[in-house]
Amino acid sequence: MDVYILRHGIAEDLSSGGSDAERALTPKGRQKLRQVLRLARAAAIRPSVILTSPLVRAVQTAEVAAAVFAYRREVVRTNALLPTASPQAIWQELRSRKNEPALLLVGHEPLLSQVVGYLLGTPGLRVVLKKAGLVRIHIESFSAAPSGTLQWLLSPKLALE
Repeated sequence: MDVYILRHGIAEDLSSGGSDAERALTPKGRQKLRQVLRLARAAAIRPSVILTSPLVRAVQTAEVAAAVFAYRREVVRTNALLPTASPQAIWQELRSRKNEPALLLVGHEPLLSQVVGYLLGTPGLRVVLKKAGLVRIHIESFSAAPSGTLQWLLSPKLALE
């Protein structure tokens, strides 16, 4: 299985009295996100399932990804991708979908960087995952502990048009 890990795009600042969960993508955030995703599409990425955090900025990011990748299934919201979740919860989510060829996970930092290290079998690994950054990890087996292989990490700066 190929696992694509996508951090949400640039979102609005938190306003006084506002809710972090309701922060939406900015126009600049959508633009940078599309640049990254178009480059990924050119690399023949075809997610069979898109999973997202239920927070607005992540759902919007997943919807942009679905449009760019011509994804026709439902985007699945899961609490396993909430900022307060754990890499182990995401691993269980992946294991429950082990027959899927390619999953796209959309979420938040610092959780997603922790997930990268966890899936690579090196939980102490430090990864910088910028907003709209995308990582590809290949998972060979679904034993109790993950042991993935890093294929690539795409920074938004590398996707400039």
